[in-house]
Amino acid sequence: MAKQNSFDIVSEVDLAEVKNAVIQASKEVGQRYDLKDSQSEIELNEKDHQLVLHSKDDYTLAAVDDILQSKLHRRGVSLKALTHGTIEPAAKSNVRQTIDLQQGIPGDKAKEIVKLIKTWKLKVQASINDDLVRVTSKDRDTLQEVMAKLKAEDLGIDMQFTNYR
Repeated sequence: MAKQNSFDIVSEVDLAEVKNAVIQASKEVGQRYDLKDSQSEIELNEKDHQLVLHSKDDYTLAAVDDILQSKLHRRGVSLKALTHGTIEPAAKSNVRQTIDLQQGIPGDKAKEIVKLIKTWKLKVQASINDDLVRVTSKDRDTLQEVMAKLKAEDLGIDMQFTNYR
């Protein structure tokens, strides 16, 4: 009997890199002349996989967000893994914005990935396991072809390929 080869499609963010980027961005916000008295800060909630930005108005909040995104990009964190919430009023006439970090592939995106793989009519099987998609085949070259095609597609999420066997 032929051996089955497989790989997993996951969407995970390295929280250590996010933490380092938040520290760097907070230092820069504190040192920049135009943001000194803006009461701007960046909080990382590791349990809920969220970032919370606080600032005095929408303009400075956008500047803080831009600094944070540049630091995340430099540290290798994909910006597709960020989901920005709406800007809400906070205490003392400040504003706040919550940014969710993507951990795992959402169910609708997983179904879209499986459907896309099936339209290519390759000899592979794709299945959804919790927050990842496992692709199996007898031929490793076919699995590599699926990886290449998925990298070429823009599905709006950050994807990594792990557990290649």
